[in-house]
Amino acid sequence: MIKILVDTLGGDGSPDINIEGGVKALKNNKDLEVVFVGDKAVIEQKLNSLGYNGERAYIEHAPDLISNDDVPTVAIRTKKESSLYRCFELLRFNDDVKGLVTTGSTGALLAGAVLKLGRIPGVKRPAYCPILPTMNGGVVSVCDSGANVDCDSQNLMQFALMGSMYMQKAFGIENPRVALLNVGTEEEKGDALRKEVYPMLKECKELNFVGNMESRDLISGKYDLVVSDGFSGNVLIKSTEGTCLEFLKLLKKTFFKNLKTKLGALFLKKEVKGIKNKMDYNNYGGAVLLGAKKTIVKGHGSSKASAVFHCIEQAYTLEKNNLREDIEKVFKPEQE
Repeated sequence: MIKILVDTLGGDGSPDINIEGGVKALKNNKDLEVVFVGDKAVIEQKLNSLGYNGERAYIEHAPDLISNDDVPTVAIRTKKESSLYRCFELLRFNDDVKGLVTTGSTGALLAGAVLKLGRIPGVKRPAYCPILPTMNGGVVSVCDSGANVDCDSQNLMQFALMGSMYMQKAFGIENPRVALLNVGTEEEKGDALRKEVYPMLKECKELNFVGNMESRDLISGKYDLVVSDGFSGNVLIKSTEGTCLEFLKLLKKTFFKNLKTKLGALFLKKEVKGIKNKMDYNNYGGAVLLGAKKTIVKGHGSSKASAVFHCIEQAYTLEKNNLREDIEKVFKPEQE
């Protein structure tokens, strides 16, 4: 059995969407156990309303919430009745608990991973690794996307190695194409950090490094993993997501402009729906925090139940495929 924690507090639609996503994952995986962490009475009521008999589902009472307004490092130390605090206690002291899925505070999640759970030996810094759909039907991941604003070349090298293993284990990509986010594709482009790490990535035999990538090519399908410092990666992810969302709004506005465009929309309804579904993050997983001692997946705060389900599926798949163990093997020599 693989036991995953589901934090039922913190998201816009919590706790309902977290519980609904968890129940769907339980029904889809017979060797999965889910611990719902939050207000026990509320969780029990929701499970009953869903008609779920509680098989392989457990409840950990922790009714308090760490919100986005709380100072992450303070909250993760002091709000001991909060769901996220309790999750990290369970992760830290229970070997049978393999992972965590949450839609709560990103800052508190990172603080808890560093301060309470700890890193895999040899990993200098954990990194967020979200995914986006590409134009050719695949996915692309960015590592790091916000956990580390300031990075050195060793950090980026580790992000590349962990991210490459992640793409192999999560999506079955045998030889992930790794690119370095830069202001141009030429080898000599970039700031001091990019110029320093480029030859390191190029010479690393464990990586399929394909060179620099400009931000406009993120979802082109030419790359599987993009390596970046957390500041640039966060800007890249959010600007891409924002552009896609605004484009969909523009498309909708255009289709409802007049009778002619409405008729066109009617004929293209199926295709337009397909585009919308392809760009909807609820149909994909969340951002994996690579380098932590346990599997952690962070979903969007505005996630729906389907997104939580995919996040749990992510955590389950990574545990099934032994990602953490493989990262431990790669980085262990650095500790010796």
